[in-house]
Amino acid sequence: MSEASAVTSMQFHPQPQPGEPTPWAFPAPSRSTLPNGLTVLRCDRPGQKLVAVELLLDAPLAAEPRDQEGVATILARAFSEGTDKLTAEEFAAELERAGATLDAHADHTTLRVSLEVPASRLERGLSLLADAVRAPALPEHEIERLVANRLDEIQHELASPARRAAFALYAALFDADDRLSRPRAGTAETVKGIDRDAVAAFYAAHVRPATATVVLVGDFNGADFDTVLASTLGEWTGTAAERAPIAPVVADDHGRVVIVDRPGSVQTQLLIGRIGPDRHDDTWAAQLLGTYCLGGTLTSRLDRVLREEKGYTYGVRAFAQPLRSSANGSGRAMLAISGSVDTESTAPALADTWTILRTLAAEGLTDEERDIAVQNLVGVAPLRYETASAVCATLADQVEQRLPDGYQAEVYRRLAETPTAEASAAVIAAFPPDRLVTVLVGDASVIEEPVKALGIGEVTVIQ
Repeated sequence: MSEASAVTSMQFHPQPQPGEPTPWAFPAPSRSTLPNGLTVLRCDRPGQKLVAVELLLDAPLAAEPRDQEGVATILARAFSEGTDKLTAEEFAAELERAGATLDAHADHTTLRVSLEVPASRLERGLSLLADAVRAPALPEHEIERLVANRLDEIQHELASPARRAAFALYAALFDADDRLSRPRAGTAETVKGIDRDAVAAFYAAHVRPATATVVLVGDFNGADFDTVLASTLGEWTGTAAERAPIAPVVADDHGRVVIVDRPGSVQTQLLIGRIGPDRHDDTWAAQLLGTYCLGGTLTSRLDRVLREEKGYTYGVRAFAQPLRSSANGSGRAMLAISGSVDTESTAPALADTWTILRTLAAEGLTDEERDIAVQNLVGVAPLRYETASAVCATLADQVEQRLPDGYQAEVYRRLAETPTAEASAAVIAAFPPDRLVTVLVGDASVIEEPVKALGIGEVTVIQ
């Protein structure tokens, strides 16, 4: 047979064609309450054999003694340092045997303890979590080590331009008496005064099941879920109490510039921000969409000009970060633009940023920008929430921010339906050029005068 005839006689299978996309919505949890008062959010995810757990404790940073700020962070880290049954080393070994990981951190509204454990070892994992919060050992030598570690961290934070910028922005925006104005994990002055008694007192005052919520996400088909929960976290006891009050967020965001001097720095860290609507506001979805168009990805306006056209930076991002939510369902968010540029480009980069914002205010977004943002935010959501931990973290965020259980699903629906004009109005309102506090961490001797010449606000230099 000739080569030509062999080719013509080949049979090709039909090319596969894409089918109809499967409808997707953010999963909804079921809600219940244990006899000890612990609120339970359960979300079944068949096939997710690694179960994610988030335990939210009502221990807000505002409850810390002023001279011991950072005690909530030390307590969070001490939860993995042993219990009334196990030493720190034994506790770590038991976690490893269960294939589990335990982590914790303190934030302005809650102290969160996170657990990941194989579904086949769920009972053991929850038992270790329950023991950690029910009866933490809080050994004195471990507390001393955690305090020393935190003091070392502070030195690294002060050497980080990004962290210095964040500290300066929060200090500029919020009143000195507001806990938001000070570092979340404390300063060297407050942390060095923390001892075992301080940690134990904070634990006794704020950690109890009646004001706590646990979120569990994963495949529970192989476990008697109710029995396992009752025999672990259900055994945790404590006094009844109301959740701690959350103060409203108030900020002074009149336009001005703060330069944190770093002599000899070859780069300037930029952090431009103010406060605005958070997730309780009807404009949140539109604001999220518009902010993504402004600085959410490589194709956004800020990146297109500052990175691609001008070459000032490797990337600039705009974002909205909820701060704290009060019991009446209100709160505020930090709205910010962040990035870094070479020192000589500081003033030109700021000038171009203000030009972008003013052009946005005059012309609005385009339909193409809006469509790209919707595709990136809504279209990739099923991939973003493939893991149990991603779903669990988002549900825990809803609890922390006092949002309804179906909130995230509603946000995605609204994002898909938000028209361009509404997204434009929201992002324009979020980033008014004359109401932005600009923090620059860089060499003041080089950047101060060019920045003053821009006329974007009074310039103050701090060390």
